[in-house]
Amino acid sequence: MKLGLLGPAPDHRSELAAAARHLKDELQVERVLYLGADRMLDTVIGGWAQELVGSCADDFSIMKRATSACLHAAPEEIDQFLERERQRSNLRMFESLPGETTRSVELVGGKVAVMLYDKAHLEEDDILPATLLIFGKSHEPLVKLVGRRWFLSPGSFPRHGIMVVDDETEQLRTTTYGRDFELVNSQVLESAKVLKMRVSGSE
Repeated sequence: MKLGLLGPAPDHRSELAAAARHLKDELQVERVLYLGADRMLDTVIGGWAQELVGSCADDFSIMKRATSACLHAAPEEIDQFLERERQRSNLRMFESLPGETTRSVELVGGKVAVMLYDKAHLEEDDILPATLLIFGKSHEPLVKLVGRRWFLSPGSFPRHGIMVVDDETEQLRTTTYGRDFELVNSQVLESAKVLKMRVSGSE
C-alpha cells in the first residue's frame, strides 16, 4: 500500500493540482487522500475528467458519451474513446474527506488509521483502536509518536502539504515533501517498545 496525503489548499488550486499529478505520475502512489475540509481536490479532479471526456464527465453519462462517440466511429476512434474513459476511471484513486468533522477509518499497512481534517474532533473511540492518527489542519508537517500512536500531518499548502505513507519494504514509512517536491523527511514508524515487568515474590 502506498498512500499519498495532501494537506489543505483552499486558495492554492494550481499547487494542489501539481502535487496530485506528482504523487500519481512520479511517486506512483496507489491512492491519494485530500485532508482539507473544502473538497478542493474534487474540483481539480472534476476539471481533469472534463478535459478527458467533456462536460458531462460522471459515471451516469457514460452510455450517452459512448453513443455519441462510437455509434458511427472508426475502430481507432473507438480505441481513443476507451482510452479516455480508462483514464477518467483511474481518477477514482483521488479521494477527499467526506466533511470537516467526519473521519475515515481504514487499514494502512496493517495498522488502524483514523483520518480527519482537525484532530480536535478526535474522540476516545477514535483514538483507542488506532495506531495512526492522520489529520490535515496544520501549517507545518508533523510526524510524532505519542505513547503508542503516531500523529501525522502533511502540513498545508503552499509551503507544505505532501506526504506519502507506504509499507513497500515491510516497514511502515512516512516521507514528507516540500513545495518543489524535494524530500524533507523520511521516517520509519516503529511502535514504541512496551516495557514488560515480572514481579516475583517469596512463598
